[in-house]
Amino acid sequence: MLGRAVAADLLARGYRVRTFHRGAGTLPGTELVRGSVTDRAAVARAIDEVDAVVHLAAKVSFTGEWEEFVATNIDGTRHLLEAARAADVPDFVFVSSPSVAHLGSSIVGEGAGPADPTAARGNYARSKAAAEVLALAADAQDFRVAVVRPHVVWGPGDTQLVERVIDRARTGRLPLLDGGTALIDTTYVDNAAAAIVQALERIGSTHGRPLVVTNGEPRPVGELIAGICAAGGVPAPGFSVPGPVARAAGSVLERAWVAALRRGWVSDEPPMTRFLAEQLSTAHWFDQRTTREVLQWAPTVSIDEGLVRLAAHYGGSAPTLNRADPA
Repeated sequence: MLGRAVAADLLARGYRVRTFHRGAGTLPGTELVRGSVTDRAAVARAIDEVDAVVHLAAKVSFTGEWEEFVATNIDGTRHLLEAARAADVPDFVFVSSPSVAHLGSSIVGEGAGPADPTAARGNYARSKAAAEVLALAADAQDFRVAVVRPHVVWGPGDTQLVERVIDRARTGRLPLLDGGTALIDTTYVDNAAAAIVQALERIGSTHGRPLVVTNGEPRPVGELIAGICAAGGVPAPGFSVPGPVARAAGSVLERAWVAALRRGWVSDEPPMTRFLAEQLSTAHWFDQRTTREVLQWAPTVSIDEGLVRLAAHYGGSAPTLNRADPA
């Protein structure tokens, strides 16, 4: 979803765009090179004769074997960085995640803390943190590396958050944690894509440091989930679980789920993990002043407008708009 939106934004600004991914589908107007970031030869083909790289590829999952995250998120990033340097590509944008600096406690109005591969929570966050460290270490005057951390990106067609929320709410498997009161920032997909492209266009100012990107509209997580459920035409969660109970249960369930994955007994994500419980029961919202100043960017689609677009996509109901623009 986000990669497609970034490619569309680049096309709209007049760039020639090559996409590199494993699937067959592509965006009209772009050139496709099929392959994986784990394949050095395929990476070299994708990098050939380009002027800049925007790296969004990652294994995104709440569970899974550590080696799988290493192969895609860490080694894949290393392959792209090395290939770009060898091909004299001057500019590289690495799309990271605020989870690389989320250590399990609340984040309240903070900026972009340092990525911590040892203390980040879960295999995804730890591997993305290690990849971000690699990317920033490669930054130089003749090889500028910008790092953008969009936070909880969502929109129509989102399979990571929106469709999981809708599916689990439909079947009554979606609880709120601590009543859904934790205040969180999210990012509508069009805003995230525009910020990533701005990081490329302003790379002289953006390279060498991470920037967290959000809508700048912290909302209680229960309110956001209720809006997604309404847009998807399903009932909002009707029960709550204490956060500490969910975190403890998530730890146990995650270990059991990994064992079941190894045996082929399950294929989907577990209903709860410790990382997910922490995300749903702790505040995490960010100071956006530096990001907006450096990028010369501000979101153009508010949370409420995003929910209207979500409802149009899924056929549910839309909220009443109450903001002219994001705070």
